Amino acid sequence: MAKLLVPLVVLGAVAGGAPPAAPRCPPRCLCPAAAPSPTLLCARTGLLAVPPSLDRGAVELRLADNFIGAVGRADFANMSSLVHLTLSRNGLRRLAPGAFADLRALRALHLDGNRLPALSGPQLRGLASLRHLILANNQLATIDAAAFAAFAATVEDLDLSHNNLPALPWDAVAAMASLATLTLDHNLLERVPAGAVARLPRLARLDLTANRLRALPPVPGPPGPALAAGGNPLHCNCELLWLRRVAQPGRLETCATPAPLAGRLLGAVPEEELTCRAPAVTAAAAHPPAVTEGQPLRLGCAAVGDPPPALHWLGPDGRVVHNGSRRSVGADGSLELRVATLRDHGGFTCVAANAAGEAAARVDVVVVPLPVPRRERDGDDPELGPGPSDMARAGGNETFGGGVPGERRVVAAEVTGSSARIRWLPQRHVPGVRMVQIQYNSSADDALVYRWGLLRGGGGPGGGPGLGGSRALFPSHSYPRRARPRRHGSLPRLDAPEGTPLGPPLRPSFGSTHWMLESTV
Repeated sequence: MAKLLVPLVVLGAVAGGAPPAAPRCPPRCLCPAAAPSPTLLCARTGLLAVPPSLDRGAVELRLADNFIGAVGRADFANMSSLVHLTLSRNGLRRLAPGAFADLRALRALHLDGNRLPALSGPQLRGLASLRHLILANNQLATIDAAAFAAFAATVEDLDLSHNNLPALPWDAVAAMASLATLTLDHNLLERVPAGAVARLPRLARLDLTANRLRALPPVPGPPGPALAAGGNPLHCNCELLWLRRVAQPGRLETCATPAPLAGRLLGAVPEEELTCRAPAVTAAAAHPPAVTEGQPLRLGCAAVGDPPPALHWLGPDGRVVHNGSRRSVGADGSLELRVATLRDHGGFTCVAANAAGEAAARVDVVVVPLPVPRRERDGDDPELGPGPSDMARAGGNETFGGGVPGERRVVAAEVTGSSARIRWLPQRHVPGVRMVQIQYNSSADDALVYRWGLLRGGGGPGGGPGLGGSRALFPSHSYPRRARPRRHGSLPRLDAPEGTPLGPPLRPSFGSTHWMLESTV
């Protein structure tokens, strides 16, 4: 028995000491054993998809020159050691969100020579160590501002050349503190925002060749980054003096306009010929010139100059007009007042400015005030201005909707300066009333009047609209009124009608000095 145990023990020792089997190399791929780190070479092998049997511990993976049309979420899952990934020239059209989410150690990603139409934020999520991103020769037309967020602090080389980009998320690019090379040639870029390049402290090379740029903002220097901007239809004026002064022999920046300089190399144009022309306002008017308070109004302005001047407006108070809920400045420099108020009465000023100076033109606006309710005091002459509540002064038992004299179809009771109780009598059929509006005026300056409508459905006695019907409170309309002595912005508190399962009577409460109730049939 002892003789049989010895060979078994020896065999077990040999089996336990055997090294683990090496990962199997995917079909058609090469896995060099002499490589210092696990490497998968699958280029030019006719692959139609990413091989599912990849070594998940690989450090370098080359899949260039294949026919991989899409990359899924699981294709590179758990490859946390991968440092270099090449997917060039595959005809790649689709990247699944999170396709590279597990590649936390990846430093270089080559996606050039594909057919990607756009980049979104989730597609490049997880690339926290990326240094080189090559996206040249794709069909990119849009790039989401969040697409670069994962590697904004680490990327050093960004290549977006030979695409169809009319614009770039410049704020996202300006956040790349380590960026050294930015390649944007052969796109459709029309502008580079002022200061975008200056916010890249380590930028050493910027290529803007063959775009649609007519102007270039100054880049930091000297020494500054090496700049290539040939092949753009540059408008040569005083704004390009900085580029003329840093131009070197052999530079190909060429003037497209103005006509006297067309076709000439920028470096060969004398500085005194690079001039600008101060702006001049050619037209400024209000349409219409006079409006009643609450009506819309449009102010137009046109100006010429070289470079084309930027337009802005000053209000009657001398302050710059900004876009808001009531005012908006259009791309053409026009100012739209959606709701004119008494504060708009007076002179607006259109200001045109460019690098050569400023010009201004005044536009007078007439705002005719709406009539204000008049109230009388005993023994005094009538005077303007509302009382504590117009409804409270008029009485709380008004009859709306016509009908038999003395018949109260809708009753507003217990009216105060800030609240009212509205009642529908449940035993009566009210065939004519379909909606009741509550109008709340709160307009000390630019604020609007708010209306709330109570829409009623069927269900009352006699088949008409009754208390048992549906109720819905909704904002129905808003327009301005004359300024009131006090201003409040509180919303109403609304309860259900009396005699219904929903609770006590309808009681909207406001914080205002003037409100009124009206019914709409």
